[in-house]
Amino acid sequence: MSQQRRAVWDAADCALLLIDYQDSVLAQVFEQDRRLIEFNASKLAKLATSFEIPVVLSTIGVEMGVREATIPALTAELPDIVPIDRHTQNAWESVAFVEAVKATGRRRLVIGGIVTSVCLTQVAVSALGDGYEVMFIEDVVGDSLRENHDIAVLRLAHAGAVPNTTMAMMGEWFRDWTSPLAASALELFGPYREEWAALVRAPEHLEVRGLESEQRPGDPT
Repeated sequence: MSQQRRAVWDAADCALLLIDYQDSVLAQVFEQDRRLIEFNASKLAKLATSFEIPVVLSTIGVEMGVREATIPALTAELPDIVPIDRHTQNAWESVAFVEAVKATGRRRLVIGGIVTSVCLTQVAVSALGDGYEVMFIEDVVGDSLRENHDIAVLRLAHAGAVPNTTMAMMGEWFRDWTSPLAASALELFGPYREEWAALVRAPEHLEVRGLESEQRPGDPT
């Protein structure tokens, strides 16, 4: 029984790390529905704050003037979180980022990062190497090609990171409908499933483009 409890991730054990949810980074996702990625990430962040799970938010290149800030869908759910901006692709190579993770006091890290093969994978394997436990949320991330995403998922799993989905993670964080966390979960779950289903029924994908014609939000497909 004790092994079973350790295998299930409680909200009280976790920190949520969300990395590089910025328009020009998300614009590199073509074969997955960007709207669904944004939706899942924002709802996961909303529940995390409701459950008092520490959230570490990070961006790349904002202070350098080459990338924009975190997408509004995410900042709306994290109004009190100040993003840690970096110039390193691997967030774990940013001293400020690692210090923020350490400050949470949590050893179980739930991670989302765009794109899967870079922003997520590099930080996840680095955290594993430093002795943290890592769970990554497969449906809050994406990559330029589905193949790139799938290979990154394989690499993560082989390295010891645990794959999960948004809906499963939200359920795992509380599990007991009589717990103090249940009210927040009940408030979110119904609307989440309806909005999620609507997006899944009518998926949208960006057209694959080269670096010189990278699609930006609002560009025609």
